Amino acid sequence: MVRRDARSPADDEPPDRKPFLLRMPPELMEELREWANQDLRSLNAHIEFLLREAVKRRKGGKRGS
Repeated sequence: MVRRDARSPADDEPPDRKPFLLRMPPELMEELREWANQDLRSLNAHIEFLLREAVKRRKGGKRGS
């Protein structure tokens, strides 16, 4: 039996998302954090946005699901 009364941040993640550890230089992380703040996104959401845009460009702008 699993107790669900103690919630963790992962409890709010949609079931189709997988956690992933990403290591990067502190300077890059700070640049990305500032950029995310300017665009009113969390750092995680901003990194996901940037990766999706890069994949879209790599595929020639085709939209995938």
